[in-house]
Amino acid sequence: MTDILIVEDDKELSSLLTDFLRAEGYTVSAVESGDRAMQLFERYGAKLVVLDINLPNMNGFAVCSKLREKADTPILIVSARTDKSDKLLGLDLGADDYIEKPYDIDILTAKIKGIFKRRYQRDIISADGITLNLADRTAEIDGKPTELTAKEFDLLALLIENKGKALKKEYLFNTVWGSDSDSELQTLHVHINRLRQKLGDDPKHAKRLLTVWGVGYKFL
Repeated sequence: MTDILIVEDDKELSSLLTDFLRAEGYTVSAVESGDRAMQLFERYGAKLVVLDINLPNMNGFAVCSKLREKADTPILIVSARTDKSDKLLGLDLGADDYIEKPYDIDILTAKIKGIFKRRYQRDIISADGITLNLADRTAEIDGKPTELTAKEFDLLALLIENKGKALKKEYLFNTVWGSDSDSELQTLHVHINRLRQKLGDDPKHAKRLLTVWGVGYKFL
């Protein structure tokens, strides 16, 4: 999964920001249009999206809305549109922050670091009797230590982090296995079934891991 997806049609600005963030140690992908951003996100995922508003084909507001339908990935809008109504719309659509152009690169970087620290530098995530320790990659289910394979652990963590949201099969597969994996989508179904067994979940009467027909899966 990419750390940061930059969606910016100003090639020079995009290149400068990409180089700066890579120098800070992030993996970065950059695109110039909203539709390309959605394609890349669905295929590879991203831990943070830095999003311009004035984009060709699909503007940033539409991208923000579509991203929010798929996942709770942090979205940082960076735009020359400074009207209060634009800022409110961006935040209402689910953006985590709205920064005006021109911006101070140090302030932008500080905000990005803050988002990563709050969102990803956690040791424990838990939900509905399940506790995952991200530091030592151990799991407890209903108070009992449970052995999970590396992919089972990553898959369950991703589902719990997006609790209540239906995640597409392709997004789950590409995020956990990677777009260049030699595995096929069927391996996702196998791992879901194994997780259900370890969660004690009946797929016909799911209490934790629900199949959303035609879409994918959701942690309740």
